Amino acid sequence: MKTLIYEAIKEKLGRDFVLENPKNKNLAHFATPLAFSLAKELKQNPMLIAQDIVLKLQDCEYFESVEAVNGYVNFKLSKTFLDFLSTKALKDPENFAKDSLKNESFLLEYVSANPTGPLHIGHARGAIFGDSLTRVARHLGYKFDTEYYINDAGNQIYLLGLSVLLAVKEHCLKESVQYPQEYYKGEYIVDIAKEAFINFDKTFFIDENIPKLANWAKDKMLDLIKQNLADAKIYIDSYVSETSYYIQLQDTLEALKTHNGTYEKEGKIWLASTKKGDEKDRVIIKDDGKGTYLAADIVYHKDKMSRPYTKCINIWGADHHGYIARMKAAMEFLGFDAKNLEIILAQMVSLLKNGQPYKMSKRAGNFILMSDVLEELGSDALRYIFLSKKCDTHLEFDVDEFKKEDSSNPVYYINYAHARIHQVFAKASKNIEDVLDVKIQTLNEDGMNLLFESLNLKAVLYDAFESRALQKIPDYLKNLAALFHKFYNENKVVGSSNEDELLKLFAVCALSIKTAFALMGIEAKNKMNHD
Repeated sequence: MKTLIYEAIKEKLGRDFVLENPKNKNLAHFATPLAFSLAKELKQNPMLIAQDIVLKLQDCEYFESVEAVNGYVNFKLSKTFLDFLSTKALKDPENFAKDSLKNESFLLEYVSANPTGPLHIGHARGAIFGDSLTRVARHLGYKFDTEYYINDAGNQIYLLGLSVLLAVKEHCLKESVQYPQEYYKGEYIVDIAKEAFINFDKTFFIDENIPKLANWAKDKMLDLIKQNLADAKIYIDSYVSETSYYIQLQDTLEALKTHNGTYEKEGKIWLASTKKGDEKDRVIIKDDGKGTYLAADIVYHKDKMSRPYTKCINIWGADHHGYIARMKAAMEFLGFDAKNLEIILAQMVSLLKNGQPYKMSKRAGNFILMSDVLEELGSDALRYIFLSKKCDTHLEFDVDEFKKEDSSNPVYYINYAHARIHQVFAKASKNIEDVLDVKIQTLNEDGMNLLFESLNLKAVLYDAFESRALQKIPDYLKNLAALFHKFYNENKVVGSSNEDELLKLFAVCALSIKTAFALMGIEAKNKMNHD
């Protein structure tokens, strides 16, 4: 809708301009401050320029009125135009608020948790954000692929194998064992150990087989991680292995050296990242000849940046903030534009239950499991919570608040609007097909504003995607639900003289809620549990 309006005005004026969304829709649906930016160029009073703009746009069929107000030009859309958009949306609901395919393409790498344990609540935030960003991007016509980078090399994988081996000896072979200080603990390790004891012969459980046991346990953990994600309706396109990139390490080091990106000191190879603005240089090859985590990550990012994508996006935990400068430095040394590597940080989550800190999971050992919270709250509520606030800001919530069945729970409140609309159609003994061709002619101003907001979803999606601020979608839905509930409470629908017009309005509102919820990974309810 906003694009159509913009292009229509641009054709009349012959120039680009800013098109704003005023908060008070009773004054205008759209407005432009173009007259102020032209005032200096034309050396005229902006109020006179605004009046001239109004004259050029008076005959545009999209508008009910075009007015100059204190230098601004305000536009109110016509009932005919909004009705046209409504009919189009209801006849093709699968493509509502969608856009055509674009040339821009993205590769999103997210979650990428070490395959040494189940996902915790911190992982869940980045996972849910990344999945919804993907849904929105694809809805808007972007090629958007997703990837999980498996950290399956290094000491943490060996430690996983050792932890499972010791658990087998203690719980299955009933031996006395001494656990090292840094080992993986929790009931999930015991569960894997018991499964390993069934899968392997007793003679297998010796120190020499720790690498094999570690690799087997890693695959089991990946299966669990994928199940954790699936339970939250998250499916990642491809999984790539850190180990598979080691064959490219030497070539990558040579490329860095050629561009003066590395130097040797104290028997180590350093990334000269201070040349690119990092606070200090970083070791990439240790004095024992083994690569650091950074070395493998540079090889992986070199591979990603070499692929035919417009931009690569990473979602990292907040503790990786210091990692950004060194990775961008490495990419610059390798000849890539670091602006095409975008990093989104997912901040920490504080979880409460009835006002008290949420208990750590016994299965995990020392953190809150994503699966535990999903089991208690459900996927829809958890996804809404994590999308309700900007990803890079701290989030605290109480799970009990999202179990309430009243307007204080935004998931319930929005779902109730959607279910109410289905109830109204049922009460009127009609369905959407019955009102498709009804002309919207007599809606009052509140009804027109509700219709406008319902049809404005695509503009909200673009704003949310381009700013990476997905909280704008739940904010939009809360406002739309509030407008609907107010209108419903103040206007008779079933049995009114314009019943079919109101039903058509409600159908568009329901479509907007359903579509926006789906892009958040939430299923809109047609009926509330207590109905």
